[in-house]
Amino acid sequence: MFIHGMGRTPLSGWRMLRTLQANGIATGTFAYSTALQDFEQISRRLSERIQMLAARGDYILIGHSLGGVLLRSALASLPAATRQPLRVFLLGSPTRAARLARMLERNVVFRIATGDCGQLLASDDRMGALSPVAAPTTRICGDRGIALTSRCFGGEPNDGVVACAETSAPWINETVLMPVVHTFLPSSAQVARIILLCTSEDAAR
Repeated sequence: MFIHGMGRTPLSGWRMLRTLQANGIATGTFAYSTALQDFEQISRRLSERIQMLAARGDYILIGHSLGGVLLRSALASLPAATRQPLRVFLLGSPTRAARLARMLERNVVFRIATGDCGQLLASDDRMGALSPVAAPTTRICGDRGIALTSRCFGGEPNDGVVACAETSAPWINETVLMPVVHTFLPSSAQVARIILLCTSEDAAR
């Protein structure tokens, strides 16, 4: 199941999902709006959706940007007996407060468009309170920054929205770095190939 990023829709991952489908993987998506619901409301809905998915058998979860943050929250609230995902893929998903969100958190347009979720991404306390993922986790981060935001990162590798360092965590099992900007991570053919490779390796174990 694919969970899109903030300000995007499930359509942002259609190329990746089409590739997965062509290789025999059934796919699904989860939609939300940061302007209409706060973080906890979206997380509760996602947790319920994951429980339904888990009841059908093995599954993987793919979260882009805020989608990965929502996944962490939703997985932590699953009932103890719920089947865990075979693997979680985090695409450019921050694991700590994101500096770009901190820079924009007082901006009126940003606050209206991103609501409570945008404020969470800017908060050290709220991001730090999220639980690690217990399932095997692969982070895929881009290092092809963009000129518009380059000064925000002081020369650190970044994808134009988050620095690679902002997506790291001790509980992440595997890291893949690629020359892709943040927006295009879920539509990248390279990302789809990595997911297929990891999924086939997991199935073979």
